[in-house]
Amino acid sequence: MQIMIKVVLFLILAPVLGGLLSGFDRKIGARFQGRQGPPLLQPFYDLHKLFSKQSVVVNGVQDFLVGGFFVFVIFTGCIFFAGGDLLLVFFALTLAEVFLIMSASSANSPYSAMGAQRELVQMMAYEPMMLLAAIGFYIATGSFNVSEIVHTATPVIAVLPGMFFGFLYILTIKLRKSPFDISTSHHAHQEMVKGLTTELSGNVLALVELAGWYEDVLLLGFVGLFIINLEWWSILAAVAVCILCYFLEIFVDNLFPRVKWDKMLGSTWLVTLVAGGINLLVLTLVY
Repeated sequence: MQIMIKVVLFLILAPVLGGLLSGFDRKIGARFQGRQGPPLLQPFYDLHKLFSKQSVVVNGVQDFLVGGFFVFVIFTGCIFFAGGDLLLVFFALTLAEVFLIMSASSANSPYSAMGAQRELVQMMAYEPMMLLAAIGFYIATGSFNVSEIVHTATPVIAVLPGMFFGFLYILTIKLRKSPFDISTSHHAHQEMVKGLTTELSGNVLALVELAGWYEDVLLLGFVGLFIINLEWWSILAAVAVCILCYFLEIFVDNLFPRVKWDKMLGSTWLVTLVAGGINLLVLTLVY
């Protein structure tokens, strides 16, 4: 019964929180540029407008693939917040990304094809760190299950500081923030229009945006997993850390210019090897 309640709460609250985070992102980004910015609820207005518009379908399979992406993102979040297996969470999230890449590749467009190729490069960049983090959680707590990890006596970040830093680094890729927003971009300077979503429109594009909100909440939930333990106040601390990390990502997004794919890949693997690898080595020697 508790699992069903958690799943329902995620399904209802995640898009609300994700939309507010998107509005907060736009507002802070505008302030960095000396503008007032749109209203905090503007993402919800935009989503409603997209759902009310007719979508132009490039081919018959594209809608199915976007639907698969949407379903698997929600499925991944439900597993995580229901206390499921971390490995299953990461594998399901990867499968969701594969659906999105296939959707972009199915369109006869050089921009979406280029976006799909760059998305594959991004997956190569962040997947090793995500897998190392899952392994680190297992060594530190003896379990891959989220429900057991949150019941540890001390915050996991105490023994996984390198993993936390590494995950925060790849979070810039997953949140599609500069300098690593190479496959698609919310900024106007992107040389390939919107990359992955160039050929999407109407309610199909709205599903991608909504799935992004669900995914943002899931990723911040993983950040909070480093902090939450048996103490009741750890939940408040986790929320504060998530807000701080999201603000840091917005700050980096507005401060750094976008880099090329090779620099993104090289720097990410370097951080994974140094921060994640050394942390994992120390962890295996201690535990």
